[in-house]
Amino acid sequence: MKSTVSVQNFSLTLGDKEIVHNLNFEVKPGEVFAFLGANGSGKTSTIRSLLGLYEPTKGELLVNGRRYSSKDAMTVGYLPEERGLYTRVSAIENLTYFGEMKGLSRADARKEGLAFLEAVGLKDKATLKLKSLSGGQQQKVQLGVAVMGNPDLLILDEPTKGLDPVNRKLLLDIVEAHREQGAAVIYITHLMEEVERLADRLFIIKDGQAKAYGTVAAVKKEFGAKSIEDVFVSIYDETPKKKKGDA
Repeated sequence: MKSTVSVQNFSLTLGDKEIVHNLNFEVKPGEVFAFLGANGSGKTSTIRSLLGLYEPTKGELLVNGRRYSSKDAMTVGYLPEERGLYTRVSAIENLTYFGEMKGLSRADARKEGLAFLEAVGLKDKATLKLKSLSGGQQQKVQLGVAVMGNPDLLILDEPTKGLDPVNRKLLLDIVEAHREQGAAVIYITHLMEEVERLADRLFIIKDGQAKAYGTVAAVKKEFGAKSIEDVFVSIYDETPKKKKGDA
């Protein structure tokens, strides 16, 4: 099966600091790929490089076999950590506008936007200005922008941050539905229970370097761990270990 995303020998230096060193991974159609690491580990820099915002110092990052360009906007849906909607216009106007930016006709974008709002319980909020909606409701609209046009690749950066359990489950169900439709999903989160539920494979990065890569089961087996949270902690825990016989 051809990979949707291919990252090969990727390194990135910004100024005089190497941010990412020699990363290699791929993301396949119909899988959720958890991309994990602490803040400042190199995750965002890797995603920005994948989307053409940074030029790699070494290696290559490919989407559907080529470097990403604005022509690929229809095939990629991105929900960034820094949300970027227009708060002074309505939810449906936001969805319609971004749908048109992805190449949909205005009529199709509006139709798809209304269907999404109904699916996430916001049909009655469609014409309200975004700034009047709660943070969780705005986050649903942001996800709607990302999935507009059923892209081949979804990049979701902490999509459930701040959501209550009911709405969190709703968004996870939407992610699973897009995976079942064949989308490749890069999923960034600090909630390891979401990784256990969703991820087919995962990649853990620390200080710009790969520390774990494989299926959830294989990574847990490699680290002798019962959970991905245990794996993550073992990689990042820098607490000095007591020697045998220490008090």
